[in-house]
Order: sequence, then C-alpha cells, then structure tokens
Amino acid sequence: MRFGRKTIVGAALLLAACAPGTDDGATNSSAPDHLTYLYFTDGPDEQVTRALIAGFEKEAGATVELQIVPFSELSQQVQGRIASGNAPDVFRTDTLTGFRDALLDLKANGQDIGGQFMDEARDYVSGPGGELLAVPSDLTMNGPFVNLDQFAKAGVAPPKPDAPWTWDELVANASKVQQANGTPFAIAHDKSGHRFSGMLNQHGTNIFGTDGEVGLDAAKAATAVGKFAELHQQGAMSKDFWLESGTKYRGANDIFLAGDAPVYLSGNWQVSQFVKAAKFSWAAIPNPCAERCGGYPGGKFTAATKQSANPELAARFVAFMNSRAAQEKYAKEAQFLPTRKDLISEGIAYPQRADDMAVFLADVRRTDKAAFASVYSPGFSPTATAVVKELASVIAGQQSPEQAVTNIRAAAEKNLK
Repeated sequence: MRFGRKTIVGAALLLAACAPGTDDGATNSSAPDHLTYLYFTDGPDEQVTRALIAGFEKEAGATVELQIVPFSELSQQVQGRIASGNAPDVFRTDTLTGFRDALLDLKANGQDIGGQFMDEARDYVSGPGGELLAVPSDLTMNGPFVNLDQFAKAGVAPPKPDAPWTWDELVANASKVQQANGTPFAIAHDKSGHRFSGMLNQHGTNIFGTDGEVGLDAAKAATAVGKFAELHQQGAMSKDFWLESGTKYRGANDIFLAGDAPVYLSGNWQVSQFVKAAKFSWAAIPNPCAERCGGYPGGKFTAATKQSANPELAARFVAFMNSRAAQEKYAKEAQFLPTRKDLISEGIAYPQRADDMAVFLADVRRTDKAAFASVYSPGFSPTATAVVKELASVIAGQQSPEQAVTNIRAAAEKNLK
C-alpha cells in the first residue's frame, strides 16, 4: 500500500517515538568534526567497518559515532529520525525508497564519484536532476548452499560450478539427500520476497522490467509460485516457517546450521557466518535453472542526509568508505562482492572460501540484466513485502497461484505511483 507524504511523515514521527532500540541521545552534533553513522550489520562486516572508521577518523581528524540497529528496525528509524529533524549524517541501507527526498547530493558536496560504480545501479542512486544520492557499497547474489556431509552420505555429488542443475534436479537431489539422512526438510529458504524473486527470474520473468514498468509475466510467475507452494505443501520446505511472523523477513540459516535441511537457498552474505558456525562441511553451488540460469542481485548502499550539519564531511566519509582500498578490505573480510568497476573487473583475492565466492561471482555473470533493473526499481522493496503475503496465502491453500500473481502485479503497479 502506498501512502501520501504527510501520512508517511506522521506515521514515522509516531514510530520514532516508540521505536524499540531508539537511542534518544543520538543527535546530529553541530561539531564540525563529528558524524553519526547509522548502520545495520550482517555480522562479519562490523569489525572491518569499525577498522575503516578508525582509518577515516585518523585521516580526516574527525570522529564518527557508529550507531548499530537491527536490520528490521532500520527503515523505521531512518524515516522517524528524518521526520523528527534528527537524521543520521550517514547511513547504510538496502533501499532508498521512502527517504530519497531527504538524501544529500554527494556530487554537489565535493564527491562526484558515481562513475566509479556498477552501471546497473546508476539510475537508482541518481536524483531527477542528476544528483548522486548514494553509492552502492556491496553487491549480493542469491544462491544455494549444500551440506556436503549429508550429500556424501546419500551418494549425491553436488553440481559443478559451470554445470548448474535444473530446478527439477535440485529438488530431486535434495529430496534424495533428505531421505538418506532423515532430515525434516529437503530445502531451507529465507522468508523473503527478494529471495523468491530469484525463482521468478529463473522462470523468465521479473516484477519490474528494464523500461521501469511492471514486467511480471502472469503465466511464468504463476508457474514459479505454484512450484514454490508445492514444495511447502509436500514438506520439502517448512510450511510453518513461512506462515509464521506475518510478512517480516526471517532467515532460514538456523535450519541449515542445525542439519535439518541439506540445501539452503540464501546468498553470499552467509559465507562468513558459515565459516565460523557450521559444524559440517559445506559449499556454495550455482543457482538452479529453469527458463534461464543465474540468481538474483541485491546489495547495500551508503547515503548521507540533507540534515547533516557537516555535509561535506559526510560526503567525504561516504567516498572514503567506498574507495578502492576500503571496499577491497571490506569485501575480503566480510566475504562480500564489490560494486566498484575496477574491483569487479580485476576480482577480489578472498583469503578464505575463494571457491565459494567464485560460484557467486559466476552467477552474477549468468544473471539476466532485467533482474538488476527490477531490484533497483523504487517499487521493488514494498512489492517484495507483498510477495511474502501472497505466497503465504497460496501455501496455506487460501488462494491460487494465479490470484497471487494478480495481486502481486496490482501491488507493483501501486508501488510505482
């Protein structure tokens, strides 16, 4: 559902007043050498972020107050703080939707750096007058992981990086491994409209097209929705997991780490966590193919706000955190994928799990360009939330795949207005 600006601002003020985890003392300092950086962490990135901040503080003679909030609270806090005149100087985000008008033009504040980053994100991070509102700070790619110990016990060899399975092969092999090991499920899948969008893309369609309009093919989307619901209804995936907690995002990494499913559909951001937390051998495998191969992109952005008392310093901080040296260090230590053209071209020498990261990089090249256009649409984020709701209704047997697709298209149309 879309709301008018006054409604959003009013709601944001109310939410800001009662938001859990809100730091009442976190204000924008007028000190010329102080910045606030609102941040959510995927886990492995926090330590390297703190190290990079220390480097900036030393170089710029400034102080940066890192304010970490849960991902689930980020949008609420950003909108609430903007509405109350207490916006962070800089923040990390997965979307610009909801606060584009409040973002600082980095170009006008001494940082004309947009051309250094991947072209696919250019339109998304640009304002109507050519302003540079943010820079993409890391790229993500959806993809599956497998429990190699469970696969070995079942006598099933995972696919080679250059020979992806089809969706039917993935399901058949995951089910065989499930049966051999007695696991509750064959496949774990994050509760996320973004993650499911990878399945849509593989079946030949995306929510939004390269022309910026709604591009969802009804028949192809219904096929993907039907297959996804069937996997839950037949017990290959956890039905309860998807139906619990409304439309709120929920990762299925605990299911995989507990050994309750031999295959987990998530993304490259899990690599560092699995290095530390997995008690079994595991590997990334290429995304399954249907009409086409590849996964689904995503990523994070770094933006500054117009309310910053130190706009040039804020813009300088954004540029520093996304410089070649900083992004290379960030990508290496957090197991992230780069967004800078120079690093994408030259590659990253990952110190660990380089083969797994190579699988994700290969899927970036396999992924249809329309997927990038879709995920960077201003209507994508709210529509992805609607996708979760509509999928739940199909999984629960309350509506048909065709009706779900009709509703998703309607939500997408509304979210572009």
